[in-house]
Amino acid sequence: MNTSPQPDPRDRPARLSVGVVGAGRVGPALAASLRLAGHRPVAVSAVSAASRRRAEQMLPDVPVVEPAEVLERAELVLLTVPDDALPELVAGLAETGAVRPGQLLAHTSGRYGVKVLDPALRAGALPLALHPAMTFTGTPVDVQRLAGCAFGVTAPEELRLAAEALVIEMGGEPEWIAEENRPLYHAALALGANHLVTLVAQSLELLRAAGVEAPDRMLGPLLGAALDNALRSGDAALTGPVARGDAGTVSAHVAELRRHAPGTVAGYLAMARATADRALAHGLLKPELAEDLLGVLADGTTGPGGPGGLGDRGDRDRRDDPGDPGDRGEQGDQGGEGEGDPR
Repeated sequence: MNTSPQPDPRDRPARLSVGVVGAGRVGPALAASLRLAGHRPVAVSAVSAASRRRAEQMLPDVPVVEPAEVLERAELVLLTVPDDALPELVAGLAETGAVRPGQLLAHTSGRYGVKVLDPALRAGALPLALHPAMTFTGTPVDVQRLAGCAFGVTAPEELRLAAEALVIEMGGEPEWIAEENRPLYHAALALGANHLVTLVAQSLELLRAAGVEAPDRMLGPLLGAALDNALRSGDAALTGPVARGDAGTVSAHVAELRRHAPGTVAGYLAMARATADRALAHGLLKPELAEDLLGVLADGTTGPGGPGGLGDRGDRDRRDDPGDPGDRGEQGDQGGEGEGDPR
């Protein structure tokens, strides 16, 4: 084992000057990781007081400047803004002549590949899409969490090695995502990570209402085991009253939720229907038990053989799902993230 002292990264010549446009939770963490790898953060843009404090904490001594000046100073620019703001930002930077030929331009949006960077590409930039599949806090702990973190990477063929090298230098593991698959990839992460937070928060609130003094200590081991089992075994890990077909228990759950937390009923029913579908498809839920269960999940409006059955999922969803057309969906971290974005 080599016990000789390792050189401080600051003593090594920096290979790339790094700029960050958007000091949300992701950008400063990535730049700090690149600094540890020997690169040199030289500029960051930040608007709010919170983002300025974050930049000062994560990137001390790095000047806060306007986005155009970030591009003027940096060879590698990280565009870490909300997904919906990215196309306009890229177009604006290209139109104003801020983009330089040969400049590496990397965004961290999960939704987009490299086509969103086409205006910058036409100006001579080298486009990369590097999305860390991680939730961020906006604190130095994020740099540690990048160790072993998977990155959804999309890049032109000639830049694949450069993209891979940058991810590895940040401690991550590159996972190549085709341009056309980026929205599906991002939806998968949002479904798992963002919705998990909502489910856990609701569970914590219900346990407190039930008189549990330390709901976090109660849920921690249970959720940890459930996650581990799900990652190892997939649908075979399904358990609980829905997977068992305990219609009476599920009915009692719905009644209690209506009484104490009506805002959770729609989510409970939607997840229970999805669980029933998967349990039935994988032979875990017996068909003879599914009939009564589906009657409960139909919210009492139909019998088990009516439109509440698994064969007519569309009708069930229209009846029980609020279907809010203004649903904002996944917030953005988990990558193209903005200030306060959990990414």
